[in-house]
Amino acid sequence: MLTTLPDTQLSVTEARTRIMRELAPIMEVERVGIRDSLGRILAKDIFAPFDVPPYTNSAMDGYAIQGIDLLLEKPRAFTVIGTALAGKPYQGSVGTNETVQIMTGAVMPTGADTVLMQEHVQWNADTVRLLPEYVPRYTKNQNTQGHNVRQAGEDLAKDALVLRAGKRILPADLGLLASLGIGKVDVKRRLRVAFFCTGNELRSIGEPLEKGSIYDSNRYTLYGMLSQSGIQIHDLGVVADEHPAIRDTLIKASAISDVIIATGGVSVGEADHVKAVLGELGQVHFWKIAMKPGHPLAFGQIESTQFFGLPGNPVAVMVSFYQFVQFALAHIAGEYDPQPVPTQRVPCLSHLPKKIGRTEFVRGILESNSKGQLTVRKTGNQGSGILHSMSLANCFIVLLQEQADIEPGTLVEVQIFKGMI
Repeated sequence: MLTTLPDTQLSVTEARTRIMRELAPIMEVERVGIRDSLGRILAKDIFAPFDVPPYTNSAMDGYAIQGIDLLLEKPRAFTVIGTALAGKPYQGSVGTNETVQIMTGAVMPTGADTVLMQEHVQWNADTVRLLPEYVPRYTKNQNTQGHNVRQAGEDLAKDALVLRAGKRILPADLGLLASLGIGKVDVKRRLRVAFFCTGNELRSIGEPLEKGSIYDSNRYTLYGMLSQSGIQIHDLGVVADEHPAIRDTLIKASAISDVIIATGGVSVGEADHVKAVLGELGQVHFWKIAMKPGHPLAFGQIESTQFFGLPGNPVAVMVSFYQFVQFALAHIAGEYDPQPVPTQRVPCLSHLPKKIGRTEFVRGILESNSKGQLTVRKTGNQGSGILHSMSLANCFIVLLQEQADIEPGTLVEVQIFKGMI
């Protein structure tokens, strides 16, 4: 059984490093149609079965010519000898001072290597002439060939790596796969996550509230965060803060999931049993982090099932999930080199009191000022139980461990919710 000294507080960076050290990706693979692969993790590299595009084609509506003709004579008139449409190539060849009217995506005719844009020429009977004001665009530095043409293999050469194993498949990837004629792909099976909330004071929606009781919000927040990641979710409900109940729930959860997430029961109160039961059934790797909110966080495992014990306060649950659990789940699911959401530096308009020695995540509103410059301000009261402040926010203001109070105008790190939430 592996435990950490109870008074040890890990930095956020060290906690992330230790988490990643303990994780291993799932290995099971299944084959699915590309529409069903959206949001899944690719299990095998995909290579281009042919050049993309498969033939040299026009990038514009216009007129296909031999580029060298632009240097041979003035006033650069070309006789129109035919038409090339997308899906219906011109069957002949283009000679000197000849041109074929061509549509975007159509195969370049034999002999032609350049396309004059339709709006750059003047039509007269069966002849087109490059307008004088556009001549320099096509003849600058004597580089006359290849204008407005997409070469075969320009996007992807045959046998080139298209998508790397470990990539989460996005909408653009579906189109890319379809363009290669690939209808099925190998993906990692869905990650299985079981979660529950502890607290004798918690009530489910629809139950009456007695004095001292509250409605459970954490299960709904966790469900929302998990459901955005294509995870197979097992909601085990509210579990009483009692040793036998928590033990039974953890045993059940470890049998049906790859990861267990619990909220509450991980601090130092006498009624907080989660950490103690975890130590009996498996391993506790650490449980204190130098951060606010989210100071108490248990990380461990029961046999091969990983465990994350998050704080009970609603905002602390969300901060802990996004800073530690989300990228850990991506790694276990098989995603290649997942990273926490990156930050950017912007001026802060608010005064932010800050204690040196811990990382703080302040709920913020990132917006543009009258000059179009990005600024950020806090949402208001930053208590870890004020869930409304998370609903108002669109970012975290990340105050680093070595920072002290932040004065208005100071540049701060901002972690935008888009791409996270």
